[in-house]
Amino acid sequence: MEDIKKAIVEFAESSKKTKFYFNELERAVKEKFPDAKTRDIKKAATELVNSEQLIYFSTGSTTMYGLKGRGQTEDH
Repeated sequence: MEDIKKAIVEFAESSKKTKFYFNELERAVKEKFPDAKTRDIKKAATELVNSEQLIYFSTGSTTMYGLKGRGQTEDH
């Protein structure tokens, strides 16, 4: 689980984008860990949100993830 969380954070930090769909996070993790299960990736992303490393960004119709403190967030 820690490896998955690390892969998500590394992807978010290295990307030019500031907001990500879950499938983008999933694809980045599966590049490093092809055997990672979608459910585990979702759990890792939720844990990162709960620990405030990632934030949810809602567009109204979909929820995206963002790296806290990077780009436009709901507290700006």
